[in-house]
Amino acid sequence: MTTDDTAPHLTWTDDDEPRSGRFGDVYFSRDDGLAETRAVFLEGCGLPDAWAGRRHFTVAELGFGTGLNIAALLDLWSRTRPEGGRLHVFSIEGFPLTADEARRALGAWPELAEAALALTEAWPERTPGFHRVDLPGFHAVLDVAVGDVDWALDQWSGAADAWFLDGFSPALNPGMWSETVMDRIAARSAPGARVATFTVAGAVRRGLSERGFVVEKKPGHGRKRERLEARHVGDRRRGRCRPTGRTDRRGRADDGRRPRDSRRRHPVGLAEGRAHDHRDRGPDRARRRRLDPE
Repeated sequence: MTTDDTAPHLTWTDDDEPRSGRFGDVYFSRDDGLAETRAVFLEGCGLPDAWAGRRHFTVAELGFGTGLNIAALLDLWSRTRPEGGRLHVFSIEGFPLTADEARRALGAWPELAEAALALTEAWPERTPGFHRVDLPGFHAVLDVAVGDVDWALDQWSGAADAWFLDGFSPALNPGMWSETVMDRIAARSAPGARVATFTVAGAVRRGLSERGFVVEKKPGHGRKRERLEARHVGDRRRGRCRPTGRTDRRGRADDGRRPRDSRRRHPVGLAEGRAHDHRDRGPDRARRRRLDPE
């Protein structure tokens, strides 16, 4: 059970849309939420073309929320996965929903039923720390970090090929779009990484541009006039943090787990080799694991 400090204070509108009482905004529009996800994040990151011919592809997301973006991503991956391809997803959520709440939210889109079922049956715990969800039926693995975004990005040692920036708006949730977060996004980006987000706020555009991203405004979806796409081409500022994640000789990131010292900000650590299964769902079902403290 979460404490009040991490509760999303979820309510439901008359149209059965999930709404965050903490931030005073809906997670998505029930009328076009899936269409928006596909237009803003999937197409915005050049998917599925970006993973064509790739054996490994990593997506990082700020704002796990209801899991809608990841369910849509898994659905697309299942239909277009390159031969032998493996998908690694890393997502951060400071105020997690329950599995039942996510199930209710995702139930609006029967076309995502398979991916939604896999996610919600192995929904990560709500306690602070990193939680692994194995998705063998999708040839994918999902790591969800529950906690502060700066802490989570500092703990993660992966390198993202694509970023979904989907926190609540900078006006409502400025911590998700801070200078330090932008530093870490640049540091955790693979060469040529793509970034997609719904906001065109000036601070976000400048933050990405100053850290080596070529930023473009694109036509928005629905009521939103514009959205952003960006591609990482290199660090334009001296003194900005550099990638510290481990990669193999081909430049591929590891699974994003690394041990930390006693100064970690949350009680759950990321010690390698210390994970165990909470429940075994068989070869074609999702499995959830908690990464235990050192």
